[in-house]
Amino acid sequence: MTAPAPLLPAEARARASFRAGRWVAAERPLAAEKAVAISVNAVTQGVMMASPADLEDFATGFALTEGLVAPAEIEGIEVEARGAGIEVRLWVAAAAAARLAARRRRLAGPVGCGLCGIESIEAALRPLAPLPPGGPSLAAAAIPAAMAALPAAQPLHGATRAAHAAGFLRPGEGLVLVREDIGRHNALDKLAGALLRGNTDPAGGVVVMTSRVSLDLVQKCAAMGARILVAAAAPTADAVTAAEAAGLTLAANARGGIFDLFCHPDRIAAADPRPDPVPAPAEALPHVP
Repeated sequence: MTAPAPLLPAEARARASFRAGRWVAAERPLAAEKAVAISVNAVTQGVMMASPADLEDFATGFALTEGLVAPAEIEGIEVEARGAGIEVRLWVAAAAAARLAARRRRLAGPVGCGLCGIESIEAALRPLAPLPPGGPSLAAAAIPAAMAALPAAQPLHGATRAAHAAGFLRPGEGLVLVREDIGRHNALDKLAGALLRGNTDPAGGVVVMTSRVSLDLVQKCAAMGARILVAAAAPTADAVTAAEAAGLTLAANARGGIFDLFCHPDRIAAADPRPDPVPAPAEALPHVP
């Protein structure tokens, strides 16, 4: 039997590059983007465009952060190429499959359109259980250091300039785990799955991301049990509101040695919880570089 072709996260493509007034023929590695279907006991739960790497981590993390099944209920994982896409099958205990089937029936619309209408909105805006107090204490200087260390741990982005990363920072040790994907949500799911499969508690470290912070990333971090999220770009207002309510420490705009701390500063050492007052806003929002 012929072994299946390896799933490559990047593929070389020919290009004509304009340099110093002349055309040069060359190749450039480009990030691969594949349709990845995640199924639970042969029932598809979602199809995402994702990088075809670390797919066992992806499916495990997706099941965890989307609240599909509990980690202990996963009994097996299979990855299989299917035409132009890939299927990742999770096999779970019968009780978990029955609970998931009941959930799908409850969320199905009257014309069988799946997640739709007000119920899907409620699912997307699901309330977050408050995180327990405590968690890691992180020196403020460790945040710029972690962001500076990320590029060296991003081989896919280094080759293609087209991938996000989610890393796990352990205080006193630095970045100990990084996952990449073309999608920021996928990268975080892969990180969650890798931590779970490696028996590493997310509550003991810091999630570090290359992206902006949207509400769903806060939801996923809270579902993981992570207490601190650091990101390179800005959060949305709703993400800050959700992080505040969930008890998640949120630092963002972490670039060039500086960062903004939005809520729950008690886990960041040397962070003043009473900063200078913010000036009254102008009538028009200023441009933020």
